[in-house]
Amino acid sequence: MPISRRTTRVVHFLLDECVPPVLRDRRWFMWGPFRLLFGRQAETFMTFKDRAHLLSEEEFRRVYEETAAAHLDRPTDLNEACTAAVLRSALGTVLEVGCGRGHLAGLLAASHDVTACDIRIDPAMPARLPAVRFREESLSGLSFDDRSFDTVVCAHVLEHVLDLPRAVAELRRIARRRLVVVLPRQRPYRYTFDLHLRFFPLSSSVLDAFLPHGRLAARRLENLGGDWFYEEELAREGEPSGALPG
Repeated sequence: MPISRRTTRVVHFLLDECVPPVLRDRRWFMWGPFRLLFGRQAETFMTFKDRAHLLSEEEFRRVYEETAAAHLDRPTDLNEACTAAVLRSALGTVLEVGCGRGHLAGLLAASHDVTACDIRIDPAMPARLPAVRFREESLSGLSFDDRSFDTVVCAHVLEHVLDLPRAVAELRRIARRRLVVVLPRQRPYRYTFDLHLRFFPLSSSVLDAFLPHGRLAARRLENLGGDWFYEEELAREGEPSGALPG
């Protein structure tokens, strides 16, 4: 049964904010809900954070492929407010990194030239979304040239990556004018109903991941619908960088 992002935000609030941490991070307390949600895949979800940094890139990819059917059934992790903000922010040619089921890429393609990539592309997606160009890519080393796209969008992806600084550097490398990122506002716990490795509970934890750099002209960070919406405006080639607002 499909579960909306709003519903999962409520579940996260009840578990992460209302349950005492001494219980919330105990395996015996969380095993029942994990087993109920994920069945035979419960152990994979519960131990992923302990194993992830020991996996090869191929093994890491395989975990996501093998658990795909166990994830919550919804077309996108984006809430309505963040979806609207991404659509307003996008300009020119667009690359979506980590396109999942293609929901956002399809919306963007209504008014933009869109390329979308992920570590695995469902073979049925190109036919379902013919206006979008799909490619299988790893964020640890994207094959696109520097400044290839006017806007680079990355929504609900960076919480999954092993090497966060490298991933951020890659996103910035291929963005020509604008970088748009959406992240879940989530407390760090060992047992979470996802394969998240990175957590962004505070605005400072987001800004720590996006330290200022030479091409940064301006940026903004907002809490939209319980998730973080982050946008960087990049100085165009040959133009000086501007001062950060505030």
